[in-house]
Amino acid sequence: MKNKNRFLLLIFFLSVSLFSQEEEKQKTKFTNFLANSYYSVNFGGIFYPFSNDNLIEGYQTETFSKNWFSGRFMLGHKITNNLSAQFGTMRPASWFKYNNVNNIGYERSVWINAWFLSLKKDFKLSNKTSFYAEAGIANLTRFGFSIDDKEIYNDAHYASLIYGLGLQYRLTEKWRLSANGTFLPKSEKQNQPSISQFSLGFEYHLQQVDDKTANEYAKNDYFFPNNILQFSYGTGEIGFGLNEFFGMSMKVGNFESFGIPVFWVGEIKAQHAVSLTYQRLIYRSEKIFSLDWGVSATYFQSTRGKTDVFAFSIFPVLRFYLLRKKDYDFYTNYSIIGPTYISKSDIDNTQTGPKTTYQDTMGFGVFFGKKRRYNFELRIMHYSNGNIFTKNDGVAIPIQFTLGKTF
Repeated sequence: MKNKNRFLLLIFFLSVSLFSQEEEKQKTKFTNFLANSYYSVNFGGIFYPFSNDNLIEGYQTETFSKNWFSGRFMLGHKITNNLSAQFGTMRPASWFKYNNVNNIGYERSVWINAWFLSLKKDFKLSNKTSFYAEAGIANLTRFGFSIDDKEIYNDAHYASLIYGLGLQYRLTEKWRLSANGTFLPKSEKQNQPSISQFSLGFEYHLQQVDDKTANEYAKNDYFFPNNILQFSYGTGEIGFGLNEFFGMSMKVGNFESFGIPVFWVGEIKAQHAVSLTYQRLIYRSEKIFSLDWGVSATYFQSTRGKTDVFAFSIFPVLRFYLLRKKDYDFYTNYSIIGPTYISKSDIDNTQTGPKTTYQDTMGFGVFFGKKRRYNFELRIMHYSNGNIFTKNDGVAIPIQFTLGKTF
């Protein structure tokens, strides 16, 4: 457990370093670190040959449900023009399922998830085309299953090699298209088959603007708050419909998974939640985008066991301005992987993993009033460790009504 906490604390301090900024730097220019960074989004097929051989003796099935669709998401930083460090995750969109185990109606799923750190080396083939090789280490987590309290396929959590090859085509200085192959080897010790993923996607490389352009952005009339102080309250009495919709788990008619898969819900539900949040501007574009860092303190009480829990977080915030009018500015924001200390890891007799975990938020809001001094926001929240560990049931915070003050 100590090693787990040290790992997450390391991510915490790296996050502070990444999203801090010297006061004298212009907010319309990236920090040196961000100016040499990129993000990557990829979708494709994932292949992992689970079989009856992975189950204990006496248990088997004749049919399996396999969903090949998967995603791979990364943040990268260019050490040199041709060498980058990458941090990311890969996982299937839905889990492998053993159907009708032993022909008596049991259906059980096996979950897999990998977080990784890797080095990527580019080899230029032409002015626009390059080949790359990638190698690193992955934190692989597998959730097995039990039947009648008997473990049929055990959980696993271990370090694995990860390596990959790919081709990239440069559209512009910012955009690159990618075709990727990523591999994790088989582990006999952990009873884990190999994992192969083949995907297509893109890289978006952040580009620093020149001083003249930065000054023009800084002097325009578009509003970007330097500081925001917010108070939020949410209650489970109004349900978790918004959480379920954006987690694609809302039940509507014959649909068991209606919605958009861009957020998470959680097995543990909060009945009441109160948050105090401070956010500070790091970077702003000309009109549409800003990047903030924030800190928050949250209290919530669970629905089933009325357990009182406190959470303290630091996090990045991506804010996109969707509509700018004379009297208000309307935006959406998204925050992910905010390092968090949570006061209890056993909530309602459910193990949620280490006390050091992550906070995710998503919201819509407006800045209004004279000089946009006031803020109103609707926000949903989630706490979990991102399947880094085998205990990760997650906490769902219902929609919070938020009032804020800018300064």
